[in-house]
Amino acid sequence: MTKFVQPQKKGDLRGGLNVFERSGEIPFDVKRIYYLFDTAPDVSRGFHAHKSLQQLAICLAGNCEIVIDNGQIREVHSLTQHSGGLLIGDMVWREMNNFSKDCVLLVLASEEYDESDYIRSYDEFKERLEIEKK
Repeated sequence: MTKFVQPQKKGDLRGGLNVFERSGEIPFDVKRIYYLFDTAPDVSRGFHAHKSLQQLAICLAGNCEIVIDNGQIREVHSLTQHSGGLLIGDMVWREMNNFSKDCVLLVLASEEYDESDYIRSYDEFKERLEIEKK
Protein backbone atom coordinates (compact mmCIF):
# COMPACT_ATOMS: atom_id res chain seq x y z
CA MET A 1 0.00 0.00 0.00
CA THR A 2 1.26 3.42 -0.97
CA LYS A 3 -0.66 6.66 -0.88
CA PHE A 4 -0.25 10.34 -0.27
CA VAL A 5 -1.70 11.63 2.98
CA GLN A 6 -2.29 15.29 3.65
CA PRO A 7 -1.56 16.87 7.01
CA GLN A 8 -4.18 18.76 8.89
CA LYS A 9 -3.43 22.32 7.88
CA LYS A 10 -3.73 24.75 10.74
CA GLY A 11 -2.40 28.19 11.33
CA ASP A 12 -3.27 31.80 11.67
CA LEU A 13 -1.66 35.19 11.09
CA ARG A 14 1.47 33.98 12.87
CA GLY A 15 2.11 31.29 10.25
CA GLY A 16 1.24 27.80 9.14
CA LEU A 17 1.16 24.56 11.08
CA ASN A 18 0.86 21.12 9.49
CA VAL A 19 -0.14 18.21 11.70
CA PHE A 20 0.05 14.44 11.19
CA GLU A 21 -1.67 12.50 13.98
CA ARG A 22 -1.91 8.83 14.89
CA SER A 23 -5.70 9.03 14.95
CA GLY A 24 -5.87 10.38 11.41
CA GLU A 25 -3.05 10.42 8.90
CA ILE A 26 -0.60 7.95 10.47
CA PRO A 27 -2.07 4.42 10.63
CA PHE A 28 0.64 3.04 12.94
CA ASP A 29 2.41 3.79 16.21
CA VAL A 30 5.66 5.62 15.47
CA LYS A 31 8.64 3.75 16.93
CA ARG A 32 11.46 5.35 14.93
CA ILE A 33 12.06 8.76 13.39
CA TYR A 34 14.97 9.64 11.10
CA TYR A 35 15.75 12.12 8.37
CA LEU A 36 17.98 12.30 5.32
CA PHE A 37 19.88 15.49 4.46
CA ASP A 38 22.94 16.67 2.53
CA THR A 39 22.31 14.00 -0.11
CA ALA A 40 24.02 14.90 -3.38
CA PRO A 41 21.62 15.34 -6.34
CA ASP A 42 23.32 12.54 -8.28
CA VAL A 43 23.07 10.03 -5.39
CA SER A 44 20.24 7.50 -5.13
CA ARG A 45 19.27 5.81 -1.90
CA GLY A 46 16.97 3.07 -0.70
CA PHE A 47 16.93 0.11 -3.10
CA HIS A 48 15.16 -2.12 -0.61
CA ALA A 49 11.80 -3.27 0.71
CA HIS A 50 10.67 -4.11 4.22
CA LYS A 51 8.94 -7.33 5.21
CA SER A 52 6.72 -5.77 7.86
CA LEU A 53 7.57 -2.09 8.27
CA GLN A 54 5.31 0.86 7.45
CA GLN A 55 6.68 4.34 6.86
CA LEU A 56 5.49 7.87 6.29
CA ALA A 57 7.97 9.95 4.25
CA ILE A 58 7.61 13.73 4.55
CA CYS A 59 9.77 16.22 2.69
CA LEU A 60 10.45 19.06 5.12
CA ALA A 61 12.59 21.15 2.76
CA GLY A 62 13.54 21.05 -0.89
CA ASN A 63 12.34 18.14 -2.98
CA CYS A 64 13.11 14.58 -4.04
CA GLU A 65 11.55 11.64 -5.84
CA ILE A 66 10.59 8.28 -4.43
CA VAL A 67 10.16 5.36 -6.81
CA ILE A 68 7.63 2.87 -5.47
CA ASP A 69 7.32 -0.66 -6.87
CA ASN A 70 4.79 -3.23 -5.64
CA GLY A 71 6.02 -5.91 -8.02
CA GLN A 72 3.47 -5.05 -10.69
CA ILE A 73 3.37 -1.26 -10.89
CA ARG A 74 6.32 1.11 -10.66
CA GLU A 75 5.45 4.73 -9.83
CA VAL A 76 7.51 7.87 -9.32
CA HIS A 77 6.27 10.23 -6.60
CA SER A 78 7.63 13.76 -6.33
CA LEU A 79 7.84 15.04 -2.78
CA THR A 80 8.15 18.70 -1.89
CA GLN A 81 7.90 20.53 1.39
CA HIS A 82 4.22 21.15 0.67
CA SER A 83 3.17 17.81 -0.83
CA GLY A 84 2.07 16.07 2.35
CA GLY A 85 3.44 12.65 3.23
CA LEU A 86 3.89 9.44 1.27
CA LEU A 87 2.60 6.45 3.22
CA ILE A 88 4.59 3.33 2.28
CA GLY A 89 3.40 -0.07 3.44
CA ASP A 90 5.33 -3.28 3.86
CA MET A 91 6.54 -5.32 0.87
CA VAL A 92 7.00 -2.26 -1.30
CA TRP A 93 10.32 -1.67 -3.09
CA ARG A 94 11.52 1.92 -2.75
CA GLU A 95 14.25 4.02 -4.34
CA MET A 96 14.91 7.67 -3.53
CA ASN A 97 16.63 10.02 -5.96
CA ASN A 98 16.83 13.48 -7.52
CA PHE A 99 17.42 15.16 -4.16
CA SER A 100 17.63 18.94 -4.25
CA LYS A 101 20.67 20.36 -2.43
CA ASP A 102 18.45 21.56 0.42
CA CYS A 103 16.30 18.43 0.71
CA VAL A 104 15.42 17.17 4.18
CA LEU A 105 13.36 13.97 4.06
CA LEU A 106 11.77 12.95 7.36
CA VAL A 107 10.67 9.33 7.80
CA LEU A 108 8.36 8.03 10.53
CA ALA A 109 8.57 4.25 10.93
CA SER A 110 6.30 1.70 12.60
CA GLU A 111 9.22 -0.29 14.04
CA GLU A 112 12.72 0.27 15.34
CA TYR A 113 15.65 -0.56 13.05
CA ASP A 114 15.93 -4.28 12.36
CA GLU A 115 18.30 -5.39 9.61
CA SER A 116 16.48 -8.73 9.28
CA ASP A 117 13.35 -6.83 8.10
CA TYR A 118 15.17 -5.50 5.01
CA ILE A 119 15.03 -7.12 1.58
CA ARG A 120 17.99 -5.63 -0.27
CA SER A 121 17.81 -7.69 -3.48
CA TYR A 122 15.12 -6.86 -6.03
CA ASP A 123 15.11 -10.50 -7.21
CA GLU A 124 14.51 -11.71 -3.64
CA PHE A 125 11.73 -9.11 -3.29
CA LYS A 126 10.01 -10.45 -6.42
CA GLU A 127 10.42 -14.06 -5.21
CA ARG A 128 8.83 -13.22 -1.84
CA LEU A 129 5.89 -11.56 -3.59
CA GLU A 130 5.31 -14.70 -5.65
CA ILE A 131 5.43 -16.87 -2.50
CA GLU A 132 2.92 -14.58 -0.76
CA LYS A 133 0.50 -14.92 -3.70
CA LYS A 134 0.32 -18.69 -3.21
